Amino acid sequence: MFKLLLKLAVVAVLANAAFHIGAEYVTYIRFRDAIRGAAMFKAKNDTELMTRIMDLADQYDVPLEQENVTISREERRVSVDGWYDKAIEVMPNYEYPWHFNLSLEIVAPPTSVINP
Repeated sequence: MFKLLLKLAVVAVLANAAFHIGAEYVTYIRFRDAIRGAAMFKAKNDTELMTRIMDLADQYDVPLEQENVTISREERRVSVDGWYDKAIEVMPNYEYPWHFNLSLEIVAPPTSVINP
């Protein structure tokens, strides 16, 4: 009986860790996709894009520091690189600092010019 309880406890701890890590990874994917959308359609310059990225970080509860983000442009190509660390509860009362990298290459759609 003791072995069964021990196995169930181990499974519960692993399931808890997988749930918390998976939830943060889903948040990371959504945050990254929101940055991609902002770079493609909403931001006209680097300052506006940086402001939008920081707003998205607050919205997604991502501890991103502005110093950890770099933005570069080359014609229609926008590169966003950055990183953040977030503590994830992998076991009850134990958090592990998980490192997330942002490395996005976005090609903005061409702006349409209407000839009169």
